[in-house]
Amino acid sequence: MQRIRLRYTKRGRLRFTSHRDFQRAFERALRRSEVPMAYSAGFTPHPKVSYANAAPTGTGSEAEFLEMALTEARDPAVLRDLLNDSLPDGLDITDAVEARTSGLADRLTASVWELRLDGVAVADAAEAVAVFNKAETVEVQRRAKNGMRTFDARAAVVDLRALDPQADRPEDRPCAILRLVVRHVTPAVRPDDVLSGLRVVADLAPPVPAAVTRLAQGLFDEESGTVTDPLAPDREAAPAAPSTAAGTAVATAPEGAGSA
Repeated sequence: MQRIRLRYTKRGRLRFTSHRDFQRAFERALRRSEVPMAYSAGFTPHPKVSYANAAPTGTGSEAEFLEMALTEARDPAVLRDLLNDSLPDGLDITDAVEARTSGLADRLTASVWELRLDGVAVADAAEAVAVFNKAETVEVQRRAKNGMRTFDARAAVVDLRALDPQADRPEDRPCAILRLVVRHVTPAVRPDDVLSGLRVVADLAPPVPAAVTRLAQGLFDEESGTVTDPLAPDREAAPAAPSTAAGTAVATAPEGAGSA
């Protein structure tokens, strides 16, 4: 059995698709592409696909991940192209590797988010971010299955900053861009929780809902302060392509050696 790991996106209007919607679209693409899927046992077999830490409905993403099991080996790059031909635009497979290591979900410990705040001046956003970063705790509330839940939205935030204004944006329409790096903790701290925290500590309330996009997801590197690619260990574990004897001979033969 071969295991394949995929990175996929949710772009444009398809950011509003739920996880269940994507699951149905992906399984339909598997059937159309005639992928030799492995299935679970029991009365209702289903494809062996594991989805890891899906983004909330309504947020875009450039870094969603899943792992699937095949009954026959396939080239990951060919499989990626076949699936993209069957998926709607916006749900795009951007990377595919053969799983050669364990624990993909364990490598998804942090996310990088971009929050676009239309109607908010960059200076106002930067001031609110400074107040948030200085706070030891920022308590927010979120409705859960058992009612309202109060938790600290500050502890999970590794980095939050307002980016400099972009030159291509019109000056008569203010738009602040926030870059957020947050650890995956329990309870999960989402971008909307951070926005609630900014409203609590600095009274920052965008006039329209923020456009939120996950830019990256993976292990947080404490030394560099970056989120690393979770598929990199699988690429590094792939065996190097063997060089042929003929290729070596051509590479080392002196110029004109083949002439009579």
